[in-house]
Amino acid sequence: MITFAIGLSILLLIVILFLLFRIGTLASIFRGSSQRHVGTTKTSNKVNSTLFLLFLIVGGGAFFWSFADSWDTMNQPLASVHGAWTDSLFWTTMTVIGIVFVITQILLFTYSYKYQHKDNKRAYYYPHNNKIEIVWTLIPAVVMAILVFAGWRTWTDITKAAPENSVVIEVMGKQFNWMVRYPGEDGKLGVANYKLIDAVNEMGIDFSDNNSMDDFVAREIHVPKGQPILFKIRSRDVIHSVFLPHFRVKMDAVPGMPTKFWFVPTKTTAEMQNETGNPDFKYELACTEICGQGHFAMRMILVVDEPEDYQEWVASQPKFIEQNPDLLAKFSAEPTKQLVLEKKAETAEEVKTEL
Repeated sequence: MITFAIGLSILLLIVILFLLFRIGTLASIFRGSSQRHVGTTKTSNKVNSTLFLLFLIVGGGAFFWSFADSWDTMNQPLASVHGAWTDSLFWTTMTVIGIVFVITQILLFTYSYKYQHKDNKRAYYYPHNNKIEIVWTLIPAVVMAILVFAGWRTWTDITKAAPENSVVIEVMGKQFNWMVRYPGEDGKLGVANYKLIDAVNEMGIDFSDNNSMDDFVAREIHVPKGQPILFKIRSRDVIHSVFLPHFRVKMDAVPGMPTKFWFVPTKTTAEMQNETGNPDFKYELACTEICGQGHFAMRMILVVDEPEDYQEWVASQPKFIEQNPDLLAKFSAEPTKQLVLEKKAETAEEVKTEL
């Protein structure tokens, strides 16, 4: 690999030196300090213009081949409702800019060949045309306006308020793993406070809030098929990013700024295993924001269950407070409320002092 890199560097250096020599020669011709060799210039232009066409054909063919060869890798199977909207918007945009790209590249390289320098041919001077200016300004403006409007409408649909029957799951990123918390039978997540975080209570759950008493922390994410899922996302340290490729879900986890994203899964893990022909297939939550040396480890399994299987799984999960009974002594209702109030007061005083 090192030998290849050295060889490539030498080759590029030779090409650069040759181009510098050619530039110096052309500059001296323009200054009149040396004469132009007609035969050499004609041959050089012919070679360069032919190489332009060759690059268009070979490069274009390689582009389309690589696109077709990577199609399955680029297009992960879809497993959410809003993912179809996202894919439709993406491929509409790609089609529009792809058509424009292909046309402009064909014209660019073809014109480079067609209008190569010839001694008996002079360039046509065509400085301005109002009609052409209006046409090539209006058409891109209208197309871009349509794409922006379609994107705004799709994004509005995706980010609107989650339905009331959504399954609420708190997702917290920290160096270097994810933690998730579910509400218990009451269906409501308890309050969390970063000042209450310690070695046991890593999510800073405030047990002075009665809604926290039945919350549970899971080692993997389970969600029911066909029901809205609301992720309440936060970070404990640096910026992370929640990414679920098969659901087309991506949202940053920002310290001090809670974010959220909701989606509706449409295929269970078992159904996706059958569709992909891979019995070991698993949905995965990954971090797509480089967050430190252990960034690679920020992965978590997500399982999509049938609704009845999901309910059985939820019923089998022990409450966090039951797993850590020592917290009960620390978090008696009134003292904890007082502790939180004192910490809030301290924070407000610190902010006031800094200002």
